Amino acid sequence: MGFTRAELESYRDAVIDDLMPAHPRLVFVGINPGLWTAATNTPFARPGNRFYPALAAAGIIPRVPAYSAGFSDEDRRLLLDRGIGISSIVRRATARADELTREELREGAERVAADAARWGAPVIAILGLTAYRQGFARPRAVQGRQEERLGDSELWVVPNPSGLNAHDTIQSLAEAYAGPARAAGIVP
Repeated sequence: MGFTRAELESYRDAVIDDLMPAHPRLVFVGINPGLWTAATNTPFARPGNRFYPALAAAGIIPRVPAYSAGFSDEDRRLLLDRGIGISSIVRRATARADELTREELREGAERVAADAARWGAPVIAILGLTAYRQGFARPRAVQGRQEERLGDSELWVVPNPSGLNAHDTIQSLAEAYAGPARAAGIVP
């Protein structure tokens, strides 16, 4: 499945649905949806995105779903049945996260904090240190488990899986994502 540049551009500013089980154990919160994600209504759908390969490498999910064409019901259940939810700090789709303003990140962080209470997940992991620092007003934050909580949820900050984050590999992402998954009881 492919899209032309014009087709993808038609999804600019679109909003996708959260992928959220009724009782999430671990919620991954990305920065914002990309255009491919908006086109397929599937989080982290851009071909080559390392999110799902990293989840599989960490043992969080048993296999890499077919994500770039949009999730099948079976692939969606692969995450939901394990108690994994996916949301975004900023809802609107852009080609790149650097198109977002600090104000959008701050407003999105406030919404995520409110959503966290509704989700009731034991663990929330924000995917992207810079977005976390800007949105949550934590300029000196480092990756890993945070001292503060997000509502009643343990809070982690882990690397963004985008290919633009070139210094991380699938293996280093898997190691980072395994921490919150262990805290949530998803992996031993």
